[in-house]
Amino acid sequence: MKKIGFSAEKYIEEQSKYILERIQKGGHDRLYLEFGGKLVQDKHAMRVLPGFDENAKIKLLQKMKDQAEIIICVYSGDITTNKTRQDFGITYDLEVLRLIDVFRKFDLDVNSVVVTRYEEDSPAVNKFINKLNRRGIKTYKHRFTKGYPTDVDTIVSEEGYGANPYIEVTKPLIVVTGPGGGSGKLATSLSQLYHENIRGRKARYAKFETFPIWNIPLKHPVNVAYEAATADLKDVNMIDSFHLEAYGELAVNYNRDLEVFPVVKRIIEKITGEESEYKSPTDMGVNRAGFGIIDDEVCREAACQEIIRRYIIAECDYKKGKIGEDILERAKLLMDEMGLKVEDRRVVLPAREYAEKKRECSERYTNVVVLAMELPDGSFVTGRSSRRMVAAAAAILNAIKVLSGISDEIHLISPNILSSIQNLKTEVLHSEKSSLNCEEVLTALTISAATNPTAELALSKLVELSGCRAHCTAILSDKDEATLKALGIDVTSDPDYITNNLYYS
Repeated sequence: MKKIGFSAEKYIEEQSKYILERIQKGGHDRLYLEFGGKLVQDKHAMRVLPGFDENAKIKLLQKMKDQAEIIICVYSGDITTNKTRQDFGITYDLEVLRLIDVFRKFDLDVNSVVVTRYEEDSPAVNKFINKLNRRGIKTYKHRFTKGYPTDVDTIVSEEGYGANPYIEVTKPLIVVTGPGGGSGKLATSLSQLYHENIRGRKARYAKFETFPIWNIPLKHPVNVAYEAATADLKDVNMIDSFHLEAYGELAVNYNRDLEVFPVVKRIIEKITGEESEYKSPTDMGVNRAGFGIIDDEVCREAACQEIIRRYIIAECDYKKGKIGEDILERAKLLMDEMGLKVEDRRVVLPAREYAEKKRECSERYTNVVVLAMELPDGSFVTGRSSRRMVAAAAAILNAIKVLSGISDEIHLISPNILSSIQNLKTEVLHSEKSSLNCEEVLTALTISAATNPTAELALSKLVELSGCRAHCTAILSDKDEATLKALGIDVTSDPDYITNNLYYS
């Protein structure tokens, strides 16, 4: 049974109470609440804080839906470079569309999408804006703020924030979110503060944070795991010197918030004409995650596993050309700092050892690929690549056989069905690959389950794979990786391609 280290109920209670206090404090008309991290399906938080509800934050907002509306920010440069959300393997522009659908599902009001640091000569960005407009989603373009970050007089003027269109809002709580870091959420919030003030309304800004957790140690694995997750943004956790000076209390924050705080403080004071209520970036945060930790050791272990996971992913991303060497080195440095190695991810060695064993058996297994999976009871199953199917598909079938108590010798899918699908792939659809991928094998299993009770029993066990860890001895295809993630399987790979082919690898 998976150990629990975090109380989602306590977290939601603490966080909602704290947000309501912020809304009601000081007689302001409106609170702009910037959401750092993932507002929905926060799988990073779920991995490092076992017991965390990945949708805790949106459920919290759902309770306040009558008071809240949402602005989604996306940086234009992330659209042009096809930046990807790692958890889902989709680009940031698609993530914006997905977020809108999710918010609507939770009955939350999506006000608009803001494209930040917009530039005219970007066909991909303009196409994205046109797509939103034609689907009835209101969009705004915010260009780079003149004078930012040092010339506060220009920033807080008609040339600076005044050059941005005002986003028409009506509710007291405005949630400002985005697909990832660097989306322009802070700039959008402060721009709105400027326009609200011009219109004679009192508004304030706060930041909803999950990581780093301010009231646990700087080098706590949970906080280090945040650095590993944001290695591409070069985020570094630090002691909040402003908070220490103001209150004599240690608090953890990160470099970007610390660097920008003096400017943000001056901008807020320039906009309002009053002394800022905030004496530190930690003051700005609404972060009660630390109070939800109920078993520190469980969270430490989970966070160490996440640091390893992030490094393995960085190795593969470097091999694929997605990241530079500096990001890979940063991920490795964090591993070394915590005294961790790749083999500390328990599922890695079973995959590698079985692959090596098969290679030693026969020359025909020279290019064998193996995927190992750790089941809920801590045992391991493996699957290897064959002419019939990829390693990941074989591992899934073997795993659900074990969970169902079905003998390894029993076929869940008739070999004739598999052969027919392979023939369709190669002879009709002219695929270069004959081995069936995970989705194809699962489709065949579902069809078999209609007439085969044994296959039906095995199929019912797929849901029990959610949360299992897996490791493959070669880089997975995008399709197989997406299928494993859809099943909830936390999968990593060695940074090696199956073949030397460049397109069909």
